[in-house]
Amino acid sequence: MSRGLVFMLQSVVLYTSANLLVKALAILPTPQLVFLRSAVSLFFCVLWLWRKGDPLLGHNRKWLVVRGATGMVALTLFFHTIRHIPLASATVIQYLSPIFTVLLAILFDGQRIRPHRWLYFAAAFGGILMVKGFDPRVSWLYLLMGMGSALGAGVAYLATIKCRDTDSPVGIVAYFHMIATPVMGSWSAAVWHPMTPSQWAMAAGIGVLSLLAQVAMTKALHLEDAARVMPIKYLGAILALGAAWVLFDEYITGWALAGIGIVLAAVTANAVAGRRKLSAP
Repeated sequence: MSRGLVFMLQSVVLYTSANLLVKALAILPTPQLVFLRSAVSLFFCVLWLWRKGDPLLGHNRKWLVVRGATGMVALTLFFHTIRHIPLASATVIQYLSPIFTVLLAILFDGQRIRPHRWLYFAAAFGGILMVKGFDPRVSWLYLLMGMGSALGAGVAYLATIKCRDTDSPVGIVAYFHMIATPVMGSWSAAVWHPMTPSQWAMAAGIGVLSLLAQVAMTKALHLEDAARVMPIKYLGAILALGAAWVLFDEYITGWALAGIGIVLAAVTANAVAGRRKLSAP
């Protein structure tokens, strides 16, 4: 297994662990959770960049700002869905992000794809509708929030790829936290919920685990083509499904589970098909 695939597998395990902590802290407001995660991660990012002598403000600042702003929106929406719907459902809805990435490339770069990939897109969205239709806990509001998170993540992935030749993985991640910490800190000040020592420890764990996961994923995108490593990411839905069932007694009904399976199959097939270069118009 290549280093890029190993880094993506590490990212999957770390992200799933962080998301389980978010689920455990569902009593806290979403802005507070995002702020705490970002503040902890920013501290370690700044420390790392300082030790390496890398510039805090980076090089490709236009795309770094895009990556940070869209990542903040995507994370906020994702954390909110995790708090209110089953973790596996929230995770699999967010897995539409690679499809949004391709659609954005078609829209803005004029790229073309093979016709059969549109069938994968349709199957993925159809699977999401099955999850929504057969699980009453997934309302239209949270479905749209999840899809908004996937769209934001798709833009963030494109921005990450734009920066991989100019900025280090930690430098790219740091921009996200430099934007999210003051914005979400101001918001969370108005809705702050008192925390116990154990909740503070779990919040710190979210920040550390998420930072390690982000760096691992960014390294994977630096080392490998995105179409090669992204299928590994989808193992996170299976991990989330099993862990949430054991820890939070979150069950998924048969047809909703089938919908999750269709989404995973469709996005994986799309990623494999994407290994062929998009043809220019």
